Amino acid sequence: MHIEHSPFLGWTVRDWATAYRERSLTPDSLLTLLEALPAGDPAWISLVEREQLALQLAELEQRLTAVQGDLEQLPLYGVPFAIKDNIDAAGWTTTAACPAFAYSAERDATVVGKLRAAGAILIGKTNLDQFATGLVGTRSPYGAVPNSFDPDYVSGGSSSGSASVVARGWVAFSLGTDTAGSGRVPAGFNNIVGLKPSKGLLSTTGLVPACRTVDCISVFALTVSDAQTVATIAGGYDATDPYSRPNPNTAPVAVGSQIRLAIPDTLEFFGDSQNRAVFERSLAAFEALGAHICTIDFAPFKQLAEQLYYGPWVAERTVAVQDVLARMPEAMDPVVRGIVENGRAYTACDAYEAEYLRAALSRQINDSLAGFDALLVPTSPTLRTLEQMQQEPVLYNAQFGYYTNFTNLADLSALALPAGLRSDGLPAGITLIAPAWHDRALADLGKRWQNHLNLPLGATGRTLSAPLPPCAGPSEGSVRVAVVGAHLTGMPLNFQLTTRNAVLVEQTLTADHYRLYALAGTVPPKPGLARSDSGSSIIVELWDLPIARFGEFVAEIPAPLGIGTLNLADGRSVKGFICEPWALSDARDITEFGGWRAYIASLQNA
Repeated sequence: MHIEHSPFLGWTVRDWATAYRERSLTPDSLLTLLEALPAGDPAWISLVEREQLALQLAELEQRLTAVQGDLEQLPLYGVPFAIKDNIDAAGWTTTAACPAFAYSAERDATVVGKLRAAGAILIGKTNLDQFATGLVGTRSPYGAVPNSFDPDYVSGGSSSGSASVVARGWVAFSLGTDTAGSGRVPAGFNNIVGLKPSKGLLSTTGLVPACRTVDCISVFALTVSDAQTVATIAGGYDATDPYSRPNPNTAPVAVGSQIRLAIPDTLEFFGDSQNRAVFERSLAAFEALGAHICTIDFAPFKQLAEQLYYGPWVAERTVAVQDVLARMPEAMDPVVRGIVENGRAYTACDAYEAEYLRAALSRQINDSLAGFDALLVPTSPTLRTLEQMQQEPVLYNAQFGYYTNFTNLADLSALALPAGLRSDGLPAGITLIAPAWHDRALADLGKRWQNHLNLPLGATGRTLSAPLPPCAGPSEGSVRVAVVGAHLTGMPLNFQLTTRNAVLVEQTLTADHYRLYALAGTVPPKPGLARSDSGSSIIVELWDLPIARFGEFVAEIPAPLGIGTLNLADGRSVKGFICEPWALSDARDITEFGGWRAYIASLQNA
């Protein structure tokens, strides 16, 4: 049966949630999805058995009962998903695309357990370049996964199957991994979103390692909102993973209205004029969104990228598969075996020298990104056919990683986005890259990009049913602060917000029970806001301030001002500036001006 016969073609997480909330669907409808899956699809290594599905549905019913039927507490209730077959799920076989390596997992990987606890239903495990070594999607004994737009072309890897099943609409999201670009290249080749989180944000406990110090579990989805939702649920510090890290909550949680993008000073497409054309259109589209674009020196990025496959980090891959390599090398894909065998040539001295170089280049890279919201690059410079990959399996693989291989070595976060179709009908993508922990800010910008273009979702033919919603309240990891005077945009103390990565959310009004005063003797001039029974609405700006920077900000606020809770005209409550009553006796009541800017303007015009 073809996918066009499935009633759930291309449903997003939001679509599934709406159907369950409106009771037009029940989770046992997933049996219909299972029956629609075509036999022999190389994107899958294993599919859920009917008995496994029935067990998951029974567990889901128990979870729903435990929360007294409140679907809000199960944000992924009944949503089907897939995982790359180097990630464990209890009761499933993990192969890493090497049958001789296969084992039965006794417990869920940490991320899988979190997704199931949120109500998600595992449909299957997906094909990959063996041991996650490759960016092509062809190095698997289970077959090459074809591009979802044209089967003559590669799907990209190593997370080939995970990208394919999302692009074709079989599941709402999937998990992949990303060491050298495996969570981004297949997203670009299949017209979907690929979220490569900051290292340590998603636990790697239960993952078959490739390069353990730089491995990341990644998320594929049709929309940025879905990818962000999944990453938020699956993420968090995990003490069982020695490379897990708690989010310091110091990074910006959104991107301001003035977008600042860096691009490489030299762009490489290896002769692919169609990918170049899509990237040039993307630059114009970002400029239409108001972005300011500057070039930066790409040489350190390129030099660091070369270390991942042409330096001692290859030895990490050797360590990961050393048992298979020693006992049954013939079980490995010849190209994969050739790559990991090279790791034996490096010494401990080589490794330390490479680490010193990595640290130096990483510092250069992160310094060069300061002042920008993101580095904008093509997800891949080019796209190749399956036949071409057979002719040059290593060279073309390296080309695919030109804009991806450096990311984890430099401790960066990344978000791959669809950018439109080439003139031959094949997709091309772009990627936004930023320092670690800028994941939320990249997602914010990614939503704006996806709303702006409104491209077809994957290969499903569907488009967004409604614009992706911005965050209604303060983003996780931030405090929403209302400012009323000297901290407003363009005012003398606004730098106390911007230098702490705060982002302007909106201008709005307080509730109508406040009075505004010009305080006497303050430098720079400052207002005081006080609650009153005979008040009025006052103009304020709302800023999202990283929660770890909130204490620094408050520490700089002088008496008689402080931070309390303000009521807004629309009923929301936020943190904001308030004034102690004793300072108001000699202050001028300026409520009639409706806001601090109008009062300052009146002084300048007097």
